[in-house]
Amino acid sequence: MSIPLVNNISLRHWRGDLFGGVTAAIVALPLALAFGVASGAGAIAGLYGAIFTGFFAALFGGTPTQVSGPTGPMTVVITTVIAALVARYPDGTGLAMAFTVVMLGGVLQILFGLMRLGQYITLLPYTVISGFMSGIGVIIVLLQLPPLLGYPATGGVVGTMQDLPGFISQPNWVALGLGLFTLAVVFSIPTRLNRVLPSPLVALVAATVVSVVFFGDADLPRIGDIPSGLPTLRLPTFNLRELDDMLRYGIMLAVLGAIDSLLTSLVADSISRTQHNSDKELIGQGIGNVISGLFGGLPGAGATMRTVVNVQAGGRTPLSGIVHALVLLLVVFWAGPLTAQIPNAVLAGLLLKVGIDILDWGFIKRAPKISIKGTGIMYLVLFLTVFIDLITAVLVGAFVANMLTIKRLSDVQSSRIKAITENTEDTNLSAAEQTMLTQSKGDILLFQLGGPMSFGAAKSITRRLSFVKNYQALVLDLGEVPTIGVTAALAIESIVQDSVGRDRTVWIVVRPGQVRSRLQTLDLQRFVSQRKRAEGTAIPAIHLVENRHQALEAALALIQPKVVV
Repeated sequence: MSIPLVNNISLRHWRGDLFGGVTAAIVALPLALAFGVASGAGAIAGLYGAIFTGFFAALFGGTPTQVSGPTGPMTVVITTVIAALVARYPDGTGLAMAFTVVMLGGVLQILFGLMRLGQYITLLPYTVISGFMSGIGVIIVLLQLPPLLGYPATGGVVGTMQDLPGFISQPNWVALGLGLFTLAVVFSIPTRLNRVLPSPLVALVAATVVSVVFFGDADLPRIGDIPSGLPTLRLPTFNLRELDDMLRYGIMLAVLGAIDSLLTSLVADSISRTQHNSDKELIGQGIGNVISGLFGGLPGAGATMRTVVNVQAGGRTPLSGIVHALVLLLVVFWAGPLTAQIPNAVLAGLLLKVGIDILDWGFIKRAPKISIKGTGIMYLVLFLTVFIDLITAVLVGAFVANMLTIKRLSDVQSSRIKAITENTEDTNLSAAEQTMLTQSKGDILLFQLGGPMSFGAAKSITRRLSFVKNYQALVLDLGEVPTIGVTAALAIESIVQDSVGRDRTVWIVVRPGQVRSRLQTLDLQRFVSQRKRAEGTAIPAIHLVENRHQALEAALALIQPKVVV
C-alpha cells in the first residue's frame, strides 16, 4: 500500500483550526526563541525551525492535529553538534556543517518512513525511554544554569559542571532574579488560566518588561537584534574528516526525532480520538527537517505541549499546524525589535521548566517498587545519556533490557519442556497415552515442548534431553508449539541427528503451520542410521505426524517384541 504524500487540507473545521494554530504559535514563540539561543545558533534559528518543521510536517505528516517544532531533546543534540563543529571550524563552516547534519537527519527520517519502520520505532522498553528522556531533562537543566546566573552557556555537560562553582560564587544577581521570577510565573499560573494565556508567554513578557523598566542600564545579556525577513538558503556542506561524526549525529537526530514525534502522535491520538499514520508522520517530519536545515533552522519533532494546546483550542486537521507556522512567520517579519530586549536569563528560566517537565518523575518515584532491574536500566540509560551520548545510551539500554526479557522468556519456555518415559500425573496425556508409556517400560521417550520456542530455549532443549540415555524410540511432541525460531529448530535438528545416529526411530508430532514448514525446510528425513543403511532397511528413521496418540502407538508397535503387554 502506497503512502499518500500531501495531506488534503479541509476547511470544514477552519474556525477550530485557526484558533488552535494561533494558540499553538503563542505557546511556541517563547520556546522557539529559547531553544534557538540555547543551541548556539541564535534565536532566529529556533524560529526558522518552528516555521519550517511546523509547516511541512503538518502538510506531509501523518498526525492531523500534531504541531511540530524545536523540542528539548532535539535541541540538546543539535547544541552538542553545533558546539563540536563550530569549535573545529569557527569561520562559519562548522555552523554550515551543523545545519547539514539537520538535513541528514531529515533524509534518514524519510528513509525510515519509506522503509515502514514507524511501527517499530516506539517498541523500545519504557525503562529505556524513561531513562533517556530523564537524561535529556537533566542535560537541559545543567546547561541552563550558566545563563540563569548571567554567564554564557559552555555547550557541554562536563564543562558546565566544571564552571558552575565559579558561576555560583559570583552570580549576576539581576539575571538570577529575572530567571527565578520567570520560573515562579510559569509554575504559579493555574491550569485553567494557562489554557487562555500560556504561562511561557506570560512569563516572557512580564520578565522582559521588568528588565527593561527597572534594569535597562544593567549589565544583562539579552538576545539582541535578530534578522527579519526571509532566510537565506544554506546548501549542504561536508568535510570528509568529519563525515563519520556528521553521520553519527544525523542518526542520533533522526532516531530521537522519530521517537519524540511518534510518542507525541500517540498523545494526539488519545485526546483527539484519531489514528495517526506512523510511516507518513516520519516522512513529514523528515521533509520538515530537511527544509529547516536548508534555511538555517533547528531540527524539530512533534511537540507534546503545543499539540495538546492545539487540540484543546479546537484544532482538528493539518490546517492548524500550518496556521501555527504562518503566525510565527509573521513574527519574524515584524517582531524583531520587540524580541531583541528579551534577557537570556528569562529564556533560561523557561528552559529550566522544560527540563524539569521532561524528567519522568512519575516513573522515577515508582520504579524501585515496580522492578529493581528496570530501575537499574533506567538509571544506566540516564547516566549514559548525560555523560556519553544518546545513541550509546539507547543501544546499551535496549540490549540490557532485551537480554533480561529473553532470560525471562527462556525460563518460561524451559518450564514447558518435559522429558517423559513413564506414567506421571504432571502431564496432559490421555489415559490411553499414559498406558502406552507404561507398557513401553522406558523404551519410549516422550519429549514435550509447549509455547513459542525462541533461541533462548535451545540450550534447555538440548540439556533436558541429555539427561535421558536409555530409550529406543523418541517422540518429539511439538503439537503445542505455535512458532519456532531458527536456533530452536536447529536444536531439534541436532536431537534428531543424534537419535538417528544411535539407531533410534523418531516421531515428530507437528501440526500444519510455521513449525512444520520450518522443519520441512530442514529436511530432517535425510538422516539415516548407519546400521539401517547397511542392513538395507526400508523403514524410515524419521516420521512427521499430526497426532501424539498415533506417534506413541507406532513407537510401541516398533518396540513391541521387547515389551511385555
